[in-house]
Order: sequence, then C-alpha cells, then structure tokens
Amino acid sequence: MPKTTKTAPAAASAARALDLRIISSLRRIIQAVDIHSRKLAARYDITTPQLVTLLVVADAGPLISSDIARRVHLSDSTVVGILDRLESKGLVVRERGTSDRRRVYVSITERGRALAESAPSPLQDSFAAGLGSLPELEQTAIALSLERIVELMEAKDIDASPVLTPGAMHDTAETYRRKS
Repeated sequence: MPKTTKTAPAAASAARALDLRIISSLRRIIQAVDIHSRKLAARYDITTPQLVTLLVVADAGPLISSDIARRVHLSDSTVVGILDRLESKGLVVRERGTSDRRRVYVSITERGRALAESAPSPLQDSFAAGLGSLPELEQTAIALSLERIVELMEAKDIDASPVLTPGAMHDTAETYRRKS
C-alpha cells in the first residue's frame, strides 16, 4: 500500500488549525495573567510587575534599576515607574552609592520584606500549585518550552509589561493603531 501525503489544501488547513490552537492557548494564558494581576492588586495593592520587581530586590538587592530591569525583563523606563510606585508605598528605598554618587541602589524596606514574605506567588494560584506538583524534570521542560516560544516569536527583547499590566493589551493596540 503506497504512502499517502497530505494534499496542499489539507496541509494548509492542518497548519491553520494548529495556528488557531496555539494563538488560542496564548490568548488564554494572557487572560489568566491579567485576571491574576487584577486579583493581586485588589487583595495586596500591588500589581504583578510590582511584585516581581519587589521579589527580585528582596532576593538580590540592593541593586541598581538597570540590573532589576534585566532580571525582570522589562525596560529601564518601565522599571523606574514601578520603583516610583513601590517607593511611594514604602516598600523600597533608593539611595545613592557612597563610592559612586551617580549609582542609585534600590533596597527593600521592612514593610516591603513583610509583603514579599506574605504575598502569594506572582503565578496564578492554581498554576503555581499544579506546577509545583509536577516532577522537577517536567517543570524544567515547561520552562524551556516557554523560553523556546519566546525565541521563536523573536520576543526576547520585548518589554513584558504590556501583558503583565491589567488593561494594557487594549492600550498597546491603541498605541499601535495610532502609529500605523
């Protein structure tokens, strides 16, 4: 019996169906991140990008803002805005370096440390629990797969804040329409 291959229209239809599954999954992920960020803001008065930034400073601080930006994959200007909000909430402080006054270091306050220790994971609760229940090898495979998606989308240097800030998807689309 000879091997059969898909005809061009059938192959295109299968590829289109796969494209739709992938875009649907990505959209659902974005919606879940948006919903979780809104819940986090309502309960803890902190957004997901603010929490991620606070956790980085708690774990590795004191840091300069450009180091924070690299660690959280956001632009320097986005991180400066996040740090402004965290500082106004009394969660971090910025201090000039003693040996180089041009460098400004961000440190966590006691109030910030208390929030960092009591706040939930920046991941959606059910996702964090489900991920934690998987074997370490599978968790690593998921992380590698997501990182590969970023590479395939050529999105490594894209500021992640639009998808981590509630309502920003609409704002981003508006900005794009105005530029076009």
